[in-house]
Amino acid sequence: MNIQKNIKVLIVDDEPNILLSLEFLMKKEGFIVFIARDGEEAFDIIKREHPKIVLLDIMMPKVDGYEVCRFIKGGNDTKETKVVFLSAKSKEADIEKGYSVGADLYIPKPFSTRDLVKKINMMASGVVS
Repeated sequence: MNIQKNIKVLIVDDEPNILLSLEFLMKKEGFIVFIARDGEEAFDIIKREHPKIVLLDIMMPKVDGYEVCRFIKGGNDTKETKVVFLSAKSKEADIEKGYSVGADLYIPKPFSTRDLVKKINMMASGVVS
Protein backbone atom coordinates (compact mmCIF):
# COMPACT_ATOMS: atom_id res chain seq x y z
CA MET A 1 0.00 0.00 0.00
CA ASN A 2 1.12 3.52 -0.63
CA ILE A 3 0.80 6.82 1.24
CA GLN A 4 -3.00 6.79 1.12
CA LYS A 5 -3.52 3.90 3.54
CA ASN A 6 -5.16 5.87 6.35
CA ILE A 7 -7.05 8.39 4.25
CA LYS A 8 -10.82 8.07 4.20
CA VAL A 9 -12.66 8.69 0.94
CA LEU A 10 -16.44 8.99 0.68
CA ILE A 11 -18.06 8.31 -2.69
CA VAL A 12 -21.57 9.76 -3.07
CA ASP A 13 -23.57 8.81 -6.16
CA ASP A 14 -27.02 7.38 -6.85
CA GLU A 15 -25.75 5.31 -9.80
CA PRO A 16 -24.77 1.80 -8.56
CA ASN A 17 -22.28 1.10 -11.38
CA ILE A 18 -20.39 4.30 -10.68
CA LEU A 19 -20.32 3.55 -6.95
CA LEU A 20 -18.97 0.05 -7.56
CA SER A 21 -16.27 1.08 -10.02
CA LEU A 22 -15.09 4.07 -7.96
CA GLU A 23 -15.11 2.01 -4.76
CA PHE A 24 -12.95 -0.63 -6.46
CA LEU A 25 -10.54 1.99 -7.85
CA MET A 26 -10.11 3.85 -4.57
CA LYS A 27 -9.64 0.64 -2.54
CA LYS A 28 -7.06 -0.52 -5.07
CA GLU A 29 -5.18 2.74 -4.41
CA GLY A 30 -5.18 1.99 -0.68
CA PHE A 31 -7.87 4.37 0.54
CA ILE A 32 -10.41 3.55 3.25
CA VAL A 33 -13.66 3.83 1.26
CA PHE A 34 -17.21 4.66 2.30
CA ILE A 35 -20.17 4.90 -0.07
CA ALA A 36 -23.45 6.80 0.09
CA ARG A 37 -26.33 6.58 -2.38
CA ASP A 38 -27.79 10.02 -1.63
CA GLY A 39 -27.07 13.23 0.22
CA GLU A 40 -28.81 12.21 3.45
CA GLU A 41 -26.69 9.06 3.71
CA ALA A 42 -23.63 11.22 2.96
CA PHE A 43 -24.44 13.56 5.89
CA ASP A 44 -24.47 10.61 8.31
CA ILE A 45 -21.16 9.21 7.06
CA ILE A 46 -19.49 12.64 7.02
CA LYS A 47 -20.53 13.30 10.65
CA ARG A 48 -19.41 9.84 11.77
CA GLU A 49 -16.25 9.19 9.71
CA HIS A 50 -14.87 12.65 8.78
CA PRO A 51 -13.52 11.61 5.36
CA LYS A 52 -10.59 13.62 3.98
CA ILE A 53 -11.85 13.44 0.38
CA VAL A 54 -15.43 13.29 -0.94
CA LEU A 55 -16.22 12.28 -4.54
CA LEU A 56 -19.63 13.79 -5.06
CA ASP A 57 -22.34 13.59 -7.70
CA ILE A 58 -24.65 16.60 -8.02
CA MET A 59 -27.96 15.20 -9.23
CA MET A 60 -29.23 12.85 -6.51
CA PRO A 61 -32.51 12.15 -4.75
CA LYS A 62 -33.38 13.84 -1.43
CA VAL A 63 -30.36 16.16 -1.10
CA ASP A 64 -28.23 17.25 -4.06
CA GLY A 65 -24.45 17.45 -4.21
CA TYR A 66 -24.37 21.24 -3.91
CA GLU A 67 -26.09 21.00 -0.52
CA VAL A 68 -23.72 18.25 0.63
CA CYS A 69 -20.74 20.39 -0.39
CA ARG A 70 -22.12 23.40 1.52
CA PHE A 71 -22.57 21.16 4.57
CA ILE A 72 -18.97 19.93 4.36
CA LYS A 73 -17.39 23.33 3.80
CA GLY A 74 -19.58 24.94 6.49
CA GLY A 75 -18.57 22.55 9.26
CA ASN A 76 -15.74 23.37 11.66
CA ASP A 77 -14.38 19.83 11.63
CA THR A 78 -15.05 19.17 7.92
CA LYS A 79 -14.17 22.47 6.19
CA GLU A 80 -10.71 21.13 5.23
CA THR A 81 -12.27 18.09 3.53
CA LYS A 82 -11.50 18.03 -0.20
CA VAL A 83 -14.64 17.90 -2.35
CA VAL A 84 -14.47 16.60 -5.92
CA PHE A 85 -17.64 16.93 -7.99
CA LEU A 86 -18.13 14.16 -10.57
CA SER A 87 -21.15 15.25 -12.56
CA ALA A 88 -22.92 14.94 -15.89
CA LYS A 89 -23.71 18.66 -15.48
CA SER A 90 -20.91 20.04 -17.61
CA LYS A 91 -22.12 23.52 -18.62
CA GLU A 92 -19.92 26.42 -17.56
CA ALA A 93 -22.65 27.67 -15.18
CA ASP A 94 -22.83 24.27 -13.46
CA ILE A 95 -19.06 24.15 -13.04
CA GLU A 96 -19.00 27.72 -11.69
CA LYS A 97 -21.77 26.86 -9.22
CA GLY A 98 -19.79 23.82 -8.08
CA TYR A 99 -16.75 25.93 -7.30
CA SER A 100 -18.90 28.67 -5.73
CA VAL A 101 -20.28 26.23 -3.13
CA GLY A 102 -16.76 25.13 -2.25
CA ALA A 103 -15.63 22.34 -4.59
CA ASP A 104 -11.89 21.76 -4.74
CA LEU A 105 -12.20 20.09 -8.14
CA TYR A 106 -14.98 19.62 -10.72
CA ILE A 107 -14.73 16.74 -13.17
CA PRO A 108 -17.48 16.32 -15.80
CA LYS A 109 -18.80 12.81 -16.57
CA PRO A 110 -17.76 10.80 -18.46
CA PHE A 111 -14.24 11.01 -17.09
CA SER A 112 -10.99 9.09 -17.41
CA THR A 113 -10.55 6.85 -14.37
CA ARG A 114 -6.77 7.05 -14.84
CA ASP A 115 -6.88 10.86 -14.66
CA LEU A 116 -9.26 10.75 -11.70
CA VAL A 117 -6.97 8.39 -9.75
CA LYS A 118 -3.97 10.59 -10.53
CA LYS A 119 -5.79 13.74 -9.32
CA ILE A 120 -7.09 12.03 -6.16
CA ASN A 121 -3.62 10.70 -5.34
CA MET A 122 -2.16 14.19 -5.81
CA MET A 123 -4.88 15.62 -3.58
CA ALA A 124 -4.32 12.90 -0.97
CA SER A 125 -0.58 13.50 -0.86
CA GLY A 126 -1.35 16.99 0.44
CA VAL A 127 -3.75 15.65 3.07
CA VAL A 128 -2.45 14.74 6.49
CA SER A 129 -4.53 11.97 7.98
